[in-house]
Amino acid sequence: MALLVNNRARPTIEDLTDRIRLIRTPGIGPVTYRQLLTRFGSARAGIEAIPDLARRGRGKAPRVVSPTEAERERERVERLGGHYLALGQGLYPRRLAALEDAPPLLTAKGRLNLLDRPAVAMVGARNASAAACRFARGMARDLGQEGRVVVSGLARGIDSAAHDGSLETGTIAVIAGGLDITYPPQNEARQSDIAERGLLVAEMPPGTEPRARHFPYRNRIIAGLSDGVVVVEAAPRSGSLITARLAAEAGREVMAVPGSPLDPRARGCNGLIRDGASLVQDANDVIACLSPLDARASAAVAEEREPAPLPAVPDDAASAEVEALLGPVPVSVDELVRQSGVALAQVQLALLELDLAGRLDRHAGGRVSLIPA
Repeated sequence: MALLVNNRARPTIEDLTDRIRLIRTPGIGPVTYRQLLTRFGSARAGIEAIPDLARRGRGKAPRVVSPTEAERERERVERLGGHYLALGQGLYPRRLAALEDAPPLLTAKGRLNLLDRPAVAMVGARNASAAACRFARGMARDLGQEGRVVVSGLARGIDSAAHDGSLETGTIAVIAGGLDITYPPQNEARQSDIAERGLLVAEMPPGTEPRARHFPYRNRIIAGLSDGVVVVEAAPRSGSLITARLAAEAGREVMAVPGSPLDPRARGCNGLIRDGASLVQDANDVIACLSPLDARASAAVAEEREPAPLPAVPDDAASAEVEALLGPVPVSVDELVRQSGVALAQVQLALLELDLAGRLDRHAGGRVSLIPA
């Protein structure tokens, strides 16, 4: 049976071990993982199918993580007092599950019930002004008193202020490294408090030191967990603006606090407002922006459905047609469907074969390209 998005049962230990094995295998990203489970019905069946799919893609299959390695990670999470959240099962947050590249597995420590409450993200500059930090702390407190969980990334500046303001009412910190890694170091006490009184969430396995490439992945989780994102002070081309863009792509509300044009830290927020983000000046403005989304979110949960399965029988001609259209320049899957005349499910299968053969690059926005030989 294919993976059901609305299946709320908890995974068995054996299934969880297989899921860890699959997502920790080199070259298996969230999209590939989700397609394997949709096509083959379980992580174990997906693992067993990898060699044949890679062969069809004319490449070498990746080395799948062993059961022993996966069990070692699972035991480490347990020793830390953490829990796994598996996509489509248990307490995995429904808002995040709606993303095409939703993390297949999360580790979490703290108050898991916060995941079921309405949430708003607050992000901003690490080198934020004292006034902006005070503002963010007050807004987070007010949002919490209105029943909203505040989500942020546990960075210095605005993130830390947002967590501080909402710690008593409910805060979720999404970190870029493993559950047991503190970053930045000066946030050690804050991270410990959130793990005890709020909720700490990580996509990376325990022991992973955060690297620059991890932060955009973290940002998509911040956006995905929330009904909307509030940006408080952000320079152009900052990580906060990446979070805002990801939120907009996911259909979430983007809000920004205006600032002085004389302050470089306000240019990102002012630019967002110029480009269509909602201008907010207090928690009431945020609540007003999110109210229409609350009703739509409730309707969306009621309409959750099983993903369409990939075709049971591979079509060599269709796969060859899709491969011929690919090159080093990223292209959308919709464009491949349009130009090839091949059904979407068959295009996805062809891409899955190339991906597992190590011949496909997946890019932001669902675009793909062929890795040069």
